[in-house]
Amino acid sequence: MVFDKAKAEINPLARTTGKNAPLGPLGAGAPLQKNVGADSISARARLRQGKLPRAHIECAPTDFVFDQREKTPHSLLFIIYSFLFKKDVIMKLNDLVQHISHTGASETDITAITYDSRKACAGSLFVCLVGAWLDGHTYAESAYQNGCRAFLVEHRVDLPADAVQIVTDDTRAALAVIGADFYGNPADELHLIGITGTKGKTTTALLTAAIMTEAGLPCAYIGSNGVDIAGVHEATANTTPESLELHRLFRKMLDAGVRHCVLEVSSQALRHHRVDGVPFEVVAFTNLSEDHIGPGEHPDFEDYKCAKRRLFAEYNARTMVYNVDDPYSDFMREGFKGEQISFGIQNAADYHGQNLAQYRSQTALGVDFDCVHAGETTHIEVMSPGTFSASDALCAVALCGAFGVTPAQAAATLAHTPVQGRFEVVEGLPGRTFIVDYSHNGLALTSALKTLRAYNPHRLLCVFGSVGGRTQVRRKELADASSAYADYTIITSDNPDNEPPEDVIRDIAGHMAPGAPYTCITDRREAIYAAVKMAEPGDIVLFAGKGHEDYQLINGKKLHFVEREIIKEACAEISK
Repeated sequence: MVFDKAKAEINPLARTTGKNAPLGPLGAGAPLQKNVGADSISARARLRQGKLPRAHIECAPTDFVFDQREKTPHSLLFIIYSFLFKKDVIMKLNDLVQHISHTGASETDITAITYDSRKACAGSLFVCLVGAWLDGHTYAESAYQNGCRAFLVEHRVDLPADAVQIVTDDTRAALAVIGADFYGNPADELHLIGITGTKGKTTTALLTAAIMTEAGLPCAYIGSNGVDIAGVHEATANTTPESLELHRLFRKMLDAGVRHCVLEVSSQALRHHRVDGVPFEVVAFTNLSEDHIGPGEHPDFEDYKCAKRRLFAEYNARTMVYNVDDPYSDFMREGFKGEQISFGIQNAADYHGQNLAQYRSQTALGVDFDCVHAGETTHIEVMSPGTFSASDALCAVALCGAFGVTPAQAAATLAHTPVQGRFEVVEGLPGRTFIVDYSHNGLALTSALKTLRAYNPHRLLCVFGSVGGRTQVRRKELADASSAYADYTIITSDNPDNEPPEDVIRDIAGHMAPGAPYTCITDRREAIYAAVKMAEPGDIVLFAGKGHEDYQLINGKKLHFVEREIIKEACAEISK
């Protein structure tokens, strides 16, 4: 739907304020329109049905007890007030688990939910999650020793008699339900955008958040680069956090006055119930290729592909934005019942990119193109190179268009918005171009190197490694990519974790093509310094794999490590 300022009063997806600036669908006179599945009954709906439990909310500056079964709008105000000014939230365990299938009962007061035994304490409900490598049931005793007496389990565990055990079939699926209830179902008051695909999720999501915010629709971000809510940043362990964390963050958004959020939705999140019941309003598909296949991830490409499609087939979003140039788009679109909006460059689309051109300056690489939509052409410049950057930008423009933002508004934001760790240019030495990128698999590295080749560098140098303990298949793919497209390669460490980094590097080196020049430097800091010293005028140096990350994972510990900082340090030292 195209936003029409003149018709804003009757447009169900937008409203105006001030000088007719579009502010989106939430507010007076504009009903909240959601297509939420049957499994995602909102707090408001449960309230009407009299299904919400009695809760005791301790608030400042005063305490009061209310009955959530009260069928008046004022109880919603109490809920909002309680979370704005809360000191603590107390729910009876029986009330907390009433919307999941379970055995066991208790009137124990619950003040917190956790799946980390180190954070368990008196008043906590410890949820025993079963993962690919660890089983939370083995940590129940540790949680008990920390004072916890309430446990959500898939089978009974050996604990003292005063421990309450609620047994359910799938604790991860249950966590999504109780987490939403515990935080007051905040997602139901948000306009949520979900993006999935093999590549481009982070760039598209960050660009979308920036465009929406500058267009007057404050938009939060959750994904690989962490969490950003109203200018406040926090780190995340996964691209898509666990369901409990998601609902905590959704509540934080409401408290900050933010009503829109864009999420990167990983295949693992869809597979492991992290986004169960999340009422996505608009969803997007960027592209699909083989990735995340192996021990602890997906058993095969079919499983990976089907996990991605769940976002479109099972979440009842009102609008789907899809990449018409990707051969898997038709598969992803199967079963989607809402509005479908296409974007693309190679094929005709609702948002069609034309006349792509690369540009390079002393300090930047980028691409510009024309976006043709609804018969109008808008020129767009993007601060990262390559056709894929144009594709990501088009997806962001289309997503924002679903909320009434025009391509012209989007173009104004894109012209000055870089994406951290995604083809990020780091200024250093004159005539040399240093780029930090997250390309951490063979396809992404191939794409990155081929894109940089198009700028005709004097030489193209590549610094990369591969994570330890998993995704061994990537090592050959990465070696093949750098052998084929880089003039010189430095193989180094990249989150080796508990696998000796020398073993990972040796594995990669064994796949380098005969005659391809390379060296191995175990310490990544030393590898960065070596690459900076090696760079000559006209060279482009790609530091691949780390991107936005601010750590190195070594023997289970995250050690501070920011690639762009080290590049700048090396450049400063050389310039002395």
